[in-house]
Amino acid sequence: MVRSGLAFLATVDAPGLGDAGQAETLAGLEQAEARLTAARSTVLAAFCAGHGYEADGQFGPQPWLRIFTRVTRAAAAGTVSWMRRLAAHPAVAAALAAGAISTSWAREICVWTGRLPADLIQDADAILLAAAAGGADLHDLAMLAMEMIERARTTPDADGGGFADRAVWLETTLAGAGRLTGDLTPACTAALTAILDALGAKAGPEDTRSLSQRRHDALEEACHRLIAANLVPGRDGQPLRVYAHLDLAHLAGEPGPPTPALGSTLESRWSLARAIAGPGAWCLTGPDAEAAACDATVIPVVSGRVDQAVLDELVSLAAWPAAHDSARPDAISPATQQRLRDLALQHALSLLSGPAGLAAQSRARTLGHPLAGPGQVLDLGAATPVVPPALRRAVTLRDRHCRFPGCLQPPSVCQVHHLIPRARAGPTALPNLALLCRFHHLIVIHRWGWTLTCHPDGTTAATGPDGRTLRSHSPPRLAA
Repeated sequence: MVRSGLAFLATVDAPGLGDAGQAETLAGLEQAEARLTAARSTVLAAFCAGHGYEADGQFGPQPWLRIFTRVTRAAAAGTVSWMRRLAAHPAVAAALAAGAISTSWAREICVWTGRLPADLIQDADAILLAAAAGGADLHDLAMLAMEMIERARTTPDADGGGFADRAVWLETTLAGAGRLTGDLTPACTAALTAILDALGAKAGPEDTRSLSQRRHDALEEACHRLIAANLVPGRDGQPLRVYAHLDLAHLAGEPGPPTPALGSTLESRWSLARAIAGPGAWCLTGPDAEAAACDATVIPVVSGRVDQAVLDELVSLAAWPAAHDSARPDAISPATQQRLRDLALQHALSLLSGPAGLAAQSRARTLGHPLAGPGQVLDLGAATPVVPPALRRAVTLRDRHCRFPGCLQPPSVCQVHHLIPRARAGPTALPNLALLCRFHHLIVIHRWGWTLTCHPDGTTAATGPDGRTLRSHSPPRLAA
């Protein structure tokens, strides 16, 4: 009956209900959501008490929910949290079952009264539920809950103001995107609010991002600044690097997997990663990689594979004279063959690797700058900055801040931008470089398609794809 009713409402002629009918339906659905939460928690509690998930080969309720109800990890964790929450707040569970309070309000009440001593929780729940039934709004309930918490505090708060309930969930979704949820302490909320307010303000008239998009970009900007300040353990202050993976067979002119050529095609094939070891490494592809790689260090990595058939043939040729030596009957034993394989591999690695090896020589002859730089052991090419340090310092001394009109972000949070992109043969020279903050560089220029023009007098002009132009100074007056 419940499923039939919901199926009817999902396909009902909503405009035909009229304003009164729509309002009544929305209120009823909210009550249904409250009852659904209570019912799900009750059934899940009984399911867990009997270890019903073990019959399906699962070790707990969360993996069972993810697999058999096809929900996300965060949704499964939320369902289990509701089960535990309502077990500790039976009055709230009864109010939800009766549809007397919404799910979101019930959660707030449980969070507030959960900070009280255990023997006061039930009475506090009853008081807040009665106040809600009497017409109090959420702000009034919060003030009443804080008053009860203050009166009950005869000793230091053992929970530290909800400190035990702090949590953050970061769930990775399709194509590496993520979903961030959490329960923050008041101190963390205040600190994060200060960061989002400071870094999430509108950058200027060209900034058409919504508030939520600006907050997302502010969080990303804060993370980049923290990493750039060398304050993240394990990062060692390493700059962003681009690893260009090349195949030795392709470099040597033999058939092999296709490798992107330098120039116009390499721009769209960046394999981008932090030059760090361990799980902290991260990768980007596509437009994100192209944009971020504009201010990165390039490292060529030549890889190859061992052809076992060729290796066995070499071993056979090396063992053939010994096979005709009657004084050494064990010359071609399995152990001897394995030693010959090891010896062949050692000589092959010596031939291929190192600054004078075949891999480095082929790379230097085949590719251009920056992938043709001198190699290191095993041909991990030396890190060649796209913008040399001396030139970067010159750009910083000249520009002093982000060159986008109206932006004054300092050089410490800026990147070097090629006015004429390298994909279009733009030179890495001082006149073709400009400092841009990450927002104007990665989003405005590379995502939204704006172009920046730097004039000889030091002024700049930015032109949007719709033809709108922003200038750092007013245009010159026309001659009288």
